[in-house]
Amino acid sequence: MAIKKVPTGYEVRFRVAGRGSRSYRKTFPTKGECERFMRYTIAQHETQSNDKPWLEKPKDSRKLSELIETWDELHGHFLKDGKRRKAKMLMIADQLGDPVGSSLTSIEYIRWRSKRAQEGKAPKTLNNDLTYLSAMFSTLLKSKEIHFPNPLAEVQNVRVPDNELAFLSHDQIKELLAATDDCDNPHVTLISKVCLATGARWGEAEALTIQRVHNNKVMYTDTKGNKNRSVPISPELFAELTEHAKRTRGNRLFTSAISAFRRALKRTTIELPAGQASHVLRHTFASHFIMNGGNILTLQKILGHTDIKMTMRYAHLAPDYLEEATRLNPLSTQQSM
Repeated sequence: MAIKKVPTGYEVRFRVAGRGSRSYRKTFPTKGECERFMRYTIAQHETQSNDKPWLEKPKDSRKLSELIETWDELHGHFLKDGKRRKAKMLMIADQLGDPVGSSLTSIEYIRWRSKRAQEGKAPKTLNNDLTYLSAMFSTLLKSKEIHFPNPLAEVQNVRVPDNELAFLSHDQIKELLAATDDCDNPHVTLISKVCLATGARWGEAEALTIQRVHNNKVMYTDTKGNKNRSVPISPELFAELTEHAKRTRGNRLFTSAISAFRRALKRTTIELPAGQASHVLRHTFASHFIMNGGNILTLQKILGHTDIKMTMRYAHLAPDYLEEATRLNPLSTQQSM
């Protein structure tokens, strides 16, 4: 097989099964297309020869990093976080010693993951690593780019401990908004209100444009779950946003205000678990929504969760859930006998 640069692109020449077999010669705009055409043509030839069991398919000798590059070319660059995923997987490939993809074993990966855990990597990070790499193999399998099984298909996620989801009381909300009012940043209070009123992530609220606020509704697009969602807001908040839009330049309603929010939070008496500074507003919306009798499926749509399991973290706050705890515990049932 040979691929060479020609005036019109790249030319590939190869035989499907060595000397004496049919030869091919084609020109494509890119080197990658030449390689894919060659692999596809050889695979088609081997499929047609499946009635000859003594003819085994040649082993896929591509390195893990090469498979990641192929995944990126076919699929990854379409993803919103494709660049980040690719960089993450290339890091994993490097730490694994960049083995031949078809030779990677589950035990080899598990040992590497165990070492990462000993270095202090969080369980969620370890599970994200596995998700990205396993999905890469699965995608290449579905597109028939590889013909060997996903070596990570049977590897299970590590258990992630349930973290406390802190939320603010009514008094704490008043205290926080009073602190944000004292900020020099003119956007931080209004962004905080939008998060509290709609359950938005801080980045989603901060990225709002004038066009996405209309008819007493806020529209979130290009979100983490890749689903657009529209959430009603009160006429009072809509009026605040409309008035704020008159004082802004350009199409964006807000500029970056997360640093100002964190400074305001430090000036309050509120204490939160690590890593929940801006997310506490989203948790507060969800918690109060359920405590006030909201439906869990409605909450899932408002928050934009793709998996109901994420929303079920708030189910224990439902009034009927708490009522049953007092009504159906063994002490209560014994007294009624």
